[in-house]
Amino acid sequence: MADDPSIRGPQDRTRVNMEQDHEARYWSQKWGVSQDELRSAVKQVGPMVSDLERHFGSRQSSRSN
Repeated sequence: MADDPSIRGPQDRTRVNMEQDHEARYWSQKWGVSQDELRSAVKQVGPMVSDLERHFGSRQSSRSN
């Protein structure tokens, strides 16, 4: 069943669904990245939010060094 776009944010908060524009927008804003960067990260580490948080977290810490 398709996600309900009237609900703000993702309906399954454990994974990122790049096929849903509202989800891609939500997650890219949450992590402060473009949707292209998010798409690339999903290809690298998969759609699981925990993996993406680690991915973007490690990018943040390497930027501050």
